[in-house]
Amino acid sequence: MQTRLRVRRHPERGVYEREPMYAILDEGMIAHVGFIDAESPVVIPTAYGRDGDHIYLHGSAVALWCKRMSEGIPVCATVTLTDGLVLARSTFKHSMNYRSVMIYGNAELVRNIDEKLHGLECIVEHLVPGRSREARSPNENELAATSVLKLSLENASAKVRSGGPLDDRDDFERLVWAGVLPLRPAYGPPIPDAAVPPIVGVPEYVLTYKR
Repeated sequence: MQTRLRVRRHPERGVYEREPMYAILDEGMIAHVGFIDAESPVVIPTAYGRDGDHIYLHGSAVALWCKRMSEGIPVCATVTLTDGLVLARSTFKHSMNYRSVMIYGNAELVRNIDEKLHGLECIVEHLVPGRSREARSPNENELAATSVLKLSLENASAKVRSGGPLDDRDDFERLVWAGVLPLRPAYGPPIPDAAVPPIVGVPEYVLTYKR
């Protein structure tokens, strides 16, 4: 394993097994992709979808970051889930419960049309499972305007923090509430587009959507 993949700050929180990393990636929705461009760091949020031991990244064919990444420069992608705010008895001990994955590698521009369509379907299905069965696939012009990049998970690691505050014993006597404020994603009732005919009902996968 590459040295940079090892978690150095709180090494006990490091996770290197594939399945826990897959679970975090499958629950997340946005990847922040970073690289160094002309001595300046660039970080871009983008949609993604996992397919086995790699992820597909969604971008625009005219976006500079897609062009630079397709040239083979080293990139880093991160996906983070926040599970709760940890309120301690001292401000220094406040923290968050989280699960995150960091991926290092070189992204590959997907040029094959069939794989490009597959990558886009993976991204859509990652965000809303079942949607690709109903929505129209991209046409030739839409495909030309879209970039899909492939990033291997070979060099990836995760970091997970869970549990309550880690206060010093000297602070236990303070009459201050301490604990965890859990965070959970919530989705409201579906709002149909104005042009949807009344006869078209809301799909079950939308009514029951959750992550």
